[in-house]
Formats: sequence, C-alpha cells, structure tokens
Amino acid sequence: MSKGLPKRSEDYSLWYNELVKRADLAENSPVRGCMVIKPYGYSIWEKMQAQLDKMFKETGHTNAYFPLFIPKSYLSKEASHVEGFAKECAVVTHYRLKNSEDGKGVVVDPEAKLEEELIVRPTSETVIWSTYKNWIQSYRDLPLLVNQWANVVRWEMRTRLFLRTAEFLWQEGHTAHASKQEAIDETVQMMNVYAEFAEKYMAVPVVKGVKSANERFAGAEDTYCIEAMMQDGKALQAGTSHFLGQNFAKAFDVKFATKEGGLDYVWGTSWGVSTRLMGALIMAHSDDNGLVLPPKLAPIQVVIVPIYKGYEELDRISEKAKEIMAKLRAKGITVHYDHRDTHKPGWKFAEYELKGVPLRIAMGPRDLENNTIELARRDTLTKETVNLNDVQIDTYLEALLEKIQDSIYEKALNFRNEMTTEVNSWQEFEDLIENKGGFLAAHWDGTTETEEKIKELTKATIRCIPIDQKAEEGKCILTGKPSKGRVLFARAY
Repeated sequence: MSKGLPKRSEDYSLWYNELVKRADLAENSPVRGCMVIKPYGYSIWEKMQAQLDKMFKETGHTNAYFPLFIPKSYLSKEASHVEGFAKECAVVTHYRLKNSEDGKGVVVDPEAKLEEELIVRPTSETVIWSTYKNWIQSYRDLPLLVNQWANVVRWEMRTRLFLRTAEFLWQEGHTAHASKQEAIDETVQMMNVYAEFAEKYMAVPVVKGVKSANERFAGAEDTYCIEAMMQDGKALQAGTSHFLGQNFAKAFDVKFATKEGGLDYVWGTSWGVSTRLMGALIMAHSDDNGLVLPPKLAPIQVVIVPIYKGYEELDRISEKAKEIMAKLRAKGITVHYDHRDTHKPGWKFAEYELKGVPLRIAMGPRDLENNTIELARRDTLTKETVNLNDVQIDTYLEALLEKIQDSIYEKALNFRNEMTTEVNSWQEFEDLIENKGGFLAAHWDGTTETEEKIKELTKATIRCIPIDQKAEEGKCILTGKPSKGRVLFARAY
C-alpha cells in the first residue's frame, strides 16, 4: 500500500485533508459543506463519545433529546444570541413538495408555506429553555443537569472535514441552578472535565482560560474554554463552557419559587464539544506516515499480521494468534487479527501505519519455532523482537500501551511549550506571529478596540485569558496602555 501523503512541512492543509480521506476517516458528501464520517472515523468518535458520556454521568448529568427544528421567534427572544447566530442559520420555509408541471422532477409547493419559519438548530439554548419553563417551578426542581448528543447546522461558507462543516455532531449540556455561584461552579467543572478528557484520553495538552468579551459565546456572561496547539503553530478551541447568567431564563420567563418563599429567575449554563475534536486529534499527533492515535482512543489498539506461505503455516500461526488475542481481550485491549489472503503483509503494515494503530505484531514460522513476535510501535516507528518465554504478553502490551499514551502526550506538551513565547514589543509580536506562530503571551489593555485592531493587522486573536494568569504589571503591546497580566494570542482554526 502506497500512502503517498503530502509532507506537513510543504503543505500542512493538503496533508491534513489527504490524511483524513486516505485513513478512511471521512469524505465530502454530495451536500456542499457536509461530510460522511466513515466507519473507522466514526469508531474513534464513538470512543470519544463513550468516555465523555461516562464523565458527564459521573458528575450527575443525564441525557435527553430536543427537537432539530426551532421556531424563528424563539431565536428573537435573546438579542445577543440571535445576533451571534443569524448569519449561520438554515431556514425551513415550506413543508411539502409536488411534481413539476413538466413532469421532470419536483418543486416546492407554494401552497405549503409554513406560518412561522423553522430554524435548523445551530445550538439548542432557545428550544431547551422554552422547555425548562414547564419543568421548573420550585427550588426542589433544581439543579437540572441535562445533556444531549445531537447534530447541529451552521451554514459555513468555507469548510474543512471535521474542523468546520455545515453540519456536525456534538454534545451540548444545558443546566439550570438556584444560585449564581452554583452555575459558575458548574461552568468551571465542565471546563475541567473537558481538559481532563483532552489530556488524559486525547493526549492533547490544553490551556484552560476565559474568553475575552469579543470572543464570548453569544448570550453568555462568561465563556470558559480549553485551547490546544496544533503542529502547524495554530491554536484550536477544543471545548467551551458558558455561564449564561439569567439571560435565557429571563428571555423565556423561567422562574422558580425560592426556599425563602420568593420568586426568582434560574441561573444557567451550557457547554459542548464536537467532532472538531477529531481534527484536534489528527493535527496534534499525526506525522507524514499517517495517523498517530493515542491508545485510549484507538479503535484497534493491537493488530496481528501473520506472515506465511501456504494455509498450513497460516493455521499454525492462527492458533498462536488466537491464544494471544484471548489474553489481550481479557485485559480489555482491542485486538484485530488480519489474516486476509488478498493483501501482502507489507501492504497491511502500511495500512495500519496509516491508520495509526498503536501496536503491530508480526508472526511468521520462525517466530513460532522461537516463541517470539516482532512488535512495532506506531508512535516511534521502532521495532523489537519479544521472546514470549520471558514475558506475559498481555501484561507486557498493557504496560506498553500506557507508555505510548504517556509518550504521545509528553511529545505534544513539549511542542506546546516550545511554541509558547512571551512577547514584549509590537515588532516582536508581528515577527513571531508571522514566522513562528504558536501561543504568544502578551500584555493587552483590555479593550475590544485594541483586540480587533490586532486581529485586523495580524489575523491573531486572543485565544484565552489563562485561568492561572499571573498578576503582572505591563504595557499593552499595541497601545502601550497599562495591563495587569498576559493573555494568549494565536492564529487559530
């Protein structure tokens, strides 16, 4: 199998697009801006989904499902929310088709116009808060901790598989609370859940922070986020958690009877991650040979490839392979035995390297005689011969998979640290953003005007104000006005 991938150093965008397609993750659909997630890609998303769902339930959340269609009037109820999403909305105006008069197709039936247009959900705050009005009457009904797994539509003009598509998959949590502090605590908690998932499972180091007012979610009082660094020096927002205050409760009149006998609006949050995480996973770790997947999210953690001449040798190798597979599966390790006779071992090696399988075992007749296997690591592209008389293969591979997970994370962390630079002058800022990229930790005067001017001049945005920002007196890199701490700038996806 010839991978023939472009090199990251020559054309990072082309490398990414080709890798997504050749590794069988996704492809463009007949509908412009939408994608087909192929079985191998979807199996990675399923592992992400399963782990996140477990973490959500461990923090007290339950799943529900809300309608795909939202009445247009709902979006009008929260002014900043509708302003933030109006340009991305897909609108349903009719409910029926009919045969065209020339008999060559179908047309929209003009008699079937909806009384009120429906919006294909870009996000679900409005329809969910209209529902919460019926669910919440008293403080006894709070907190309400709900999540949904769904698809949403945001009519993007410039799309890229996983990173930005008109339709994408995600989860969106929507919670209601009796107090402001409880809602803020929830918002921070979910940011931390996302950070733990990104670092522990995706092996992607992230910076936790708060968005500037200019970058805040439409309709929120504060947006917390996790920001990751990709190998081309661009940042990627990997998850957001929003403190909504009482904005949506007031817009939809969601009140509750307090313990003290009064009446108050509830406090809200919303938080979500999407299939954009697939893009982060690819761009943070993969190389010119293909995907590099952290074992915890790899659909296949170990693949066994037999090397044989004739079916008699294959039968003997298969017997040994089944013995190894049984031990690995008992440890919860996902293992695949590729005994197809339609492809040569070398072709299979290239295929699994492209698909990022963490460990590959090759077994031939000589290995059976010596009770050995050839073991190849995807992350380092190194090989070793393992004598099965000297190790318990299941324990050995379990420990090696953990080592690979840690190694992938450390490599990404070292890169992120190398790509984070403190900047103290505008000249230095312009030079680094153009020639090095990465996170630039710089002073900012706190105004939207300065933030927008920096974006206009350099295409760099404030990715976040780090949670662990140190108090440090300084001067804004652009205006020279006073600043009390550094924020992270970067060009981003």
